[in-house]
This record gives sequence, C-alpha cells and structure tokens, in this order.
Amino acid sequence: MKKKNFNIETQVEIEQFLYDVSEACDNQDWDRYLDYYSENVTFHIPQWLDEHRYTTDPKREMSLMYYANRGGLEDRVFRIRTGKSAASTPMPRTSHILNNIRYHQEDDLYKVKVNWVTHYYRFGVAGIFFGYAYYDLIKVDNLWKIAYKQVILLNDKIDSVLDFYHV
Repeated sequence: MKKKNFNIETQVEIEQFLYDVSEACDNQDWDRYLDYYSENVTFHIPQWLDEHRYTTDPKREMSLMYYANRGGLEDRVFRIRTGKSAASTPMPRTSHILNNIRYHQEDDLYKVKVNWVTHYYRFGVAGIFFGYAYYDLIKVDNLWKIAYKQVILLNDKIDSVLDFYHV
C-alpha cells in the first residue's frame, strides 16, 4: 500500500477510530456503531470465484453481503433489536481484533487496509472469522466516517451464521 502523505498522527487517529468501531460492535452499541458510517456508505463482502479471485461488482455478481447505503445496516440493527432476526437471537458475543492497519491519502479520502480476526461465541460454540478489509474514510465535521467498507473473508466456509457484526 502506498504511503503518500503519511503522517504518524493520522495513523494513530485512524487506528483509534477503527478500534472504536470494533468496540461499539463488540458492545452491541448499535447507535454508536451506525454513527461511524456515512449515509452513503457501501458495505460489501464479495463471494470467492475460486481460490484466488473474488467478485468485484456487487450489482452484477454474487456477494455474501452487499448494502448500497447505510440503510442496509440500519435494517439489520432494526431486526436485531426487534427480535425479527432469528439468526441473531441470541446475539453472539464477539471480539474483534485488528492489526497491520495501513493507510494512504488521496485528496480528502483516506484509503485504509486492515487485517482482522473476529472470535465469536454463541450457543456454547466458539468460532472465528478472519480476513482483511478495505475502507475509505472521510472527515465530516472533523469526525471520521466510513464511506466504503469491503471485507475479504478468507475462511468463507460458513457453518453457522455470518452477519455484519462478525466482520
């Protein structure tokens, strides 16, 4: 990843922001979690085509998850809160671990790549998802917002449930 316009203060800000997003998710603080996303965010988890290629166009190819804006995430949270998501009842306990966070700046856009692991526990069974994610971050009123999130799920044999809070 390019290091154009890199500075350590921005690196630390981005890291702390992503840690805050993960903490809000792990704490199931959904209002706080949703607030980290811009209204027009694209949230995408592509499907693998083979061992080394995944889909790139969520409007024309299969995806494990795709939301064209924050409304998709808001709908998932609504279903969780109202108990209308059988797949999320009860909610699993999660622990998101982020590492190798790198960024470069393109004008007002901050392109970030991060490796991640999410441990989860539900119905007496522990599981793990892992991969890497690409973010486009922007500043809105001096606060970081996620404008784009693409999650590359490396262990895509899903033997239980996969939802936004796993990634």
